[in-house]
Amino acid sequence: MMKGFRIDRNDGRIYAMGVTAVSGGVHFSFPSKGETCAVILYRKGAKSPKGRIEFPVNARTGDVWGMTVLGDFSGLEYVYEVDGQQMPDPYGRKFTGMERWGSLARRDKPVRTPVDTEGGAYDWEDDILPCIPYDQCVIYHIHTRGFTKHASSGLEGDSRGTFKGVAEKIPYLKDLGITTVEMMPPVEFEELIIPERVDGSPFAAEEPDGKLNYWGYTRGYYFAPKCAYSSGPVREPEREFKDMVKALHRAGLELVLELFFDGKEAPSYVLDVVRFWAQEYHVDGVRLVGYAPVKLLGEDPYLSRLKLLAPGWDGVEPGQEKHLAEYNDGFMMDMRSFLKGDEDQLNRLVYHIRHNPGQVGVVNYMANTNGFTLMDMVSYDTKHNEANGEENRDGTDYNQSWNCGVEGPSRKKRIMQMRRKQIRNALLMLFLSQGTPLLMMGDEFGRTKKGNNNSYCQDNDISWLNWGLLNSNSSIHEFVKHVIQFRKEHSVFHMEKEPALMDYRSVGLPDVSYHGLKTWCPMFDRFLRQLGIFYCGKYGKKPDGREDDYFYVAFNMHWEPHEFALPNLPKDYKWHTAFNTDEDQVNGMYPGGSEPVLENQKSIMIMARTIVVLMGKEVPAQKKASRGKAAGKGERKEEEADDTVRGNDTVYREPQAGGLQPSSGAGQDTGALQP
Repeated sequence: MMKGFRIDRNDGRIYAMGVTAVSGGVHFSFPSKGETCAVILYRKGAKSPKGRIEFPVNARTGDVWGMTVLGDFSGLEYVYEVDGQQMPDPYGRKFTGMERWGSLARRDKPVRTPVDTEGGAYDWEDDILPCIPYDQCVIYHIHTRGFTKHASSGLEGDSRGTFKGVAEKIPYLKDLGITTVEMMPPVEFEELIIPERVDGSPFAAEEPDGKLNYWGYTRGYYFAPKCAYSSGPVREPEREFKDMVKALHRAGLELVLELFFDGKEAPSYVLDVVRFWAQEYHVDGVRLVGYAPVKLLGEDPYLSRLKLLAPGWDGVEPGQEKHLAEYNDGFMMDMRSFLKGDEDQLNRLVYHIRHNPGQVGVVNYMANTNGFTLMDMVSYDTKHNEANGEENRDGTDYNQSWNCGVEGPSRKKRIMQMRRKQIRNALLMLFLSQGTPLLMMGDEFGRTKKGNNNSYCQDNDISWLNWGLLNSNSSIHEFVKHVIQFRKEHSVFHMEKEPALMDYRSVGLPDVSYHGLKTWCPMFDRFLRQLGIFYCGKYGKKPDGREDDYFYVAFNMHWEPHEFALPNLPKDYKWHTAFNTDEDQVNGMYPGGSEPVLENQKSIMIMARTIVVLMGKEVPAQKKASRGKAAGKGERKEEEADDTVRGNDTVYREPQAGGLQPSSGAGQDTGALQP
């Protein structure tokens, strides 16, 4: 036994895994199947150990070793020794040697855990979790470092790329309309990609070349926030992460963090990790990436109010609270296919627009970490991952994208108009679907990764969010803000349960109905690319408690215009245009109160590759009288406008069936748009 320390053999209490501060010392609890187990203590930064304390033979319950050691642990760090081999504590809450991001200099330095003698005390004050239902959430997906690391973020150098930096951007998130922040893995992980020796190979492992695992989807030390994501000369990741969470909650925002498991972990360990972050760090939810023991987590009483996101929840009995949610690429891939005009997509369109199970939520997105950004989705046919150093072999080849005629950046007006239009189309598909919308950071102002769809190793301008685009692509930003607010104001687009396609309230109309070019006659033939969806406002409420408006959403992803017949509205109601993605001069939208009335209330011409959202609102009597005088003129003007539209039809080169074909050269006009 080390001098100044002794084992308290009378302490028979059961403690949580890891180190727990007790009166006069600490308790060590560690799972291991080894025959012997010991704690090796070091002075901070020392190469040689200060001493060794071995677990007594009888200090073991099953495969869990536990002992209380009395003494002064101030300034000490520890690792465990199992059968002679040292290893960090898998339940450690902080690690030394990991402070500097991506430093090759620390490669051979040991990773140890400081002994916590204070019990992790933190004043949460009056912290309250917002507990926002899925149908009211708008999720914003960030990477802690990439979100504010770029100099254009406007933050001080010390705050950039940190938890503190995320907290300082809360006003921006609130202004955008975000309710929930989803954070890529914030746990301590080894970002240096260190080649390993292949078993049986006579050759030694290669030397690391400085390549990084920027994303963090790898095994890590799951009970510790990443030290390199904290600020200041004295890194305090635990305090800084909690400060960030508390600031988010004060602003009414939630935090969902991502945790990656590769399947080598015991299910009970995964459960311990998720419970820990919920209890210790007050997170509002966890998205499980990779392996997930869904039944164990989904039915755990401690987690019954925690948002849990995973690819699926088959076999899980949902609780009373709707806290589980599906999270997969199905929406993104199908809606992108429809967006670029692929055939046989209408059934998938209506499925995703409506999909919102009663007991399990669903998260929808048009772009996410692994794939093209929203801007790249309309700018590239094929991936451009050469910067990853793998000869462009990495990353998926199935992006369901269309470059609108030119591969990569373009200054041609027609190309840029089409790209903006397609982005508006994509955003309306996302935010007018019943599931919970997720927006990838920077997609609200045209972020590009230059065609890289697998930027896992790019710790540079490819991955860092360039806030300067907020000015150059302000029209996209304004559109996103408006469509988020529009969704919040009209609950028919985010009902608590999935639309029934029935008139179950006996109000004269179903909650949602499908229409073709003729009303009440939907057609789903494989060659069709147009559909109308009618929403009855009597099934929704506005924020002030009044009945919602009526809506008709016309989708036309064909490369030719089509005339849609319009459903009849109740007496004294008129159709108004809320969105028309073809109208670039008004950024595709008419903010509240400025929606123009359709003079022709029977039909509307929807231009090629366009979504139009019509709002059925009651028209005051005094306005109707004045409009009646000009009815004849309005009809004649409409006919003239219709002729003009048809005369100015533009023909676009379409993505070829069976797969996308790259353009003849990146950045070169291929003549895809023919006036």
